[in-house]
Amino acid sequence: MARGDLTDEQWERLEPLLPPVPKMGRPPRDRRQVLDGIWGRARTGSPWRDVPGRYGPWETAYSVFRRWQIDGTWARVLQELQVKADADGVIEWEVSVDSTVCRAHQHAAGARKRGLPIRAGRVLAYLAAEPDDHALGRSRGGLTTKLHLAADASGHVLAVTVTGGQRGDAPQFTRLVDKIRVARTDGGRPRTRPSRVIADRAYSSRAIRVYLRRRQIPHTIPEKRDQAGHRLRRGSAGGRAPGFDREVYKRRHKVECRIGLLKQARGVATRYDKLAVRYEATVQLTLIRQSL
Repeated sequence: MARGDLTDEQWERLEPLLPPVPKMGRPPRDRRQVLDGIWGRARTGSPWRDVPGRYGPWETAYSVFRRWQIDGTWARVLQELQVKADADGVIEWEVSVDSTVCRAHQHAAGARKRGLPIRAGRVLAYLAAEPDDHALGRSRGGLTTKLHLAADASGHVLAVTVTGGQRGDAPQFTRLVDKIRVARTDGGRPRTRPSRVIADRAYSSRAIRVYLRRRQIPHTIPEKRDQAGHRLRRGSAGGRAPGFDREVYKRRHKVECRIGLLKQARGVATRYDKLAVRYEATVQLTLIRQSL
């Protein structure tokens, strides 16, 4: 077993969540070996062609990674790990929201820009979720991608969205929180509402506070100085200041720590994937590996 490979205990937890082995066609390679190769590429950020030979042909590793991204296997396995963690009482539903910018390597550029490829008169289904800009933004620092995360107090990432690096945090808030959906083992309705949301000043907006109030989600978000000044200038028409608890706000560091752990995978800290859906699958793979 090489450095970073799955241990026997981790493989025992992961194997039952993987798709069944096909009964027809050529017998597949050892799936544990292939998964170690896929994770090794995400951990080191190496090109697919440089995946070590001990994991088998690099074409096999890439083919499995791509196929499981297309059919949603990575997302499904991550969801099942969340369900198990919630059933075990590990997930704490105090959710912190934040974002991080990841530099995009020059190899991430060059994907098709003018719409989606068409075959037999229809758009390829697996590219339906691919944004037109491929979640690449250009700034003074070059090409960047931004990850928006919602993490609970125990460090479990409950939702992730991928945008261009120049995108603001506040416009992605409702989309991110709406993606929180953890099924229940007893067959009840999935849990979608955190017990509290903690975020920094970037998320201080009337629309976000109204959204959280409508969903009856308590929140701890500091008010921006210009917003406070504008409210005070309006006098009684400006309304009361939003509630803010400094002690609760200190717990927001959990999402910062989770971002640091996530970006220990060099394939996440620097984006090498041309398509946003592939990069999101790399993030999902990393979250799965770190949850075992």
